[in-house]
Amino acid sequence: MSSTGPSGAGPNGPGPAGPAADLGLRARKRAATQSALERAAISLALEHGYDRVTVDMICEAAVVSPRTFFNYFGTKDGAFLGGAPPQPTDAEHQAFVHGTGRDVLGDLVEMIAAAVADHSPDTELLRSRRVLIERTPELLTGETSRIAELEEHLVQLVLDRFHVQGRTETGTPDLADEARMVVALAGSVMRYSMQKWFSGGFTGSPGELLHHSLALVQRLTGTAVPAPR
Repeated sequence: MSSTGPSGAGPNGPGPAGPAADLGLRARKRAATQSALERAAISLALEHGYDRVTVDMICEAAVVSPRTFFNYFGTKDGAFLGGAPPQPTDAEHQAFVHGTGRDVLGDLVEMIAAAVADHSPDTELLRSRRVLIERTPELLTGETSRIAELEEHLVQLVLDRFHVQGRTETGTPDLADEARMVVALAGSVMRYSMQKWFSGGFTGSPGELLHHSLALVQRLTGTAVPAPR
């Protein structure tokens, strides 16, 4: 005879909540393992120096196998630089590209804010990573390359939006420069927000901080502030 009833409950109460709960648990375990690897890598590099840290040292400190390490990071530098930041969904990309408003900067920051809304950054880990990157030329090069790749992606999204709105390089020869300026301003909002977060001078969420920073820019430029989601 089975010890569970039709609903999956055991003799002492409810059983597992189902596949959704399992997926949530796996995601949390994966995030915890990735965080442990990143913390171990950065701590070791700050103590011993970037060049002296090996994958085996990181795995020993994080109590995982090398095989597990390479399931998370393709290279040793991946653990130092960390995983990719939260990204907007395809639906959010399309909503931005097909936006009809004139405030392209506000909409771009809004899209980024939506992506980080449910993400709580590990402030101490980010601080330690920034110190390590600033003192390690190899990592600084890698981080700069990663940021440049992200910026190119955003520039293309802004250009796509301009094209959907009927604007072309024929009518506006410096349209690509305009798109790059939008992304540069959004990057400034991001950098200011990160500095504010590191300083402990803001108690809200990352998304709220981005909205606050954008409001400062729009106050200076005299443009309207979009309402937070």
